[in-house]
Amino acid sequence: MENKTPKGITPYNGGFFPEIGLRIKLIYRLMTDRRVNIFLKLLPVASLVYLVIPEFFPIVDDALVLWLGSYLFVELCPDEIVDEHTKKLRHIEIPEEPVKTQNQAVAKGDVVDAEFSEIKEE
Repeated sequence: MENKTPKGITPYNGGFFPEIGLRIKLIYRLMTDRRVNIFLKLLPVASLVYLVIPEFFPIVDDALVLWLGSYLFVELCPDEIVDEHTKKLRHIEIPEEPVKTQNQAVAKGDVVDAEFSEIKEE
């Protein structure tokens, strides 16, 4: 029987500390993903800047700023991108979507990319 776990990567077991590690890895992957909006990427960066220079906001607690910045960043990122990276980090295989041919019927909810133009009858 072949072991499908990549070498050097510990499988996800759950728990408090592994969940924090998973969250940090998820944030790193989302920060390096080009599909995530650049303005969203400013949230964790601003949280780290506050951690280094807390004089800007002396009332707010450090842990609250870090938690809020990382939480908002992950929540505001597109769901499909977050799910993709989370599944990869938890070593869950993602099935590939079948390629549709032109002859296949369009299912309800599918997006059809087309141009629209109105033809005026004379």
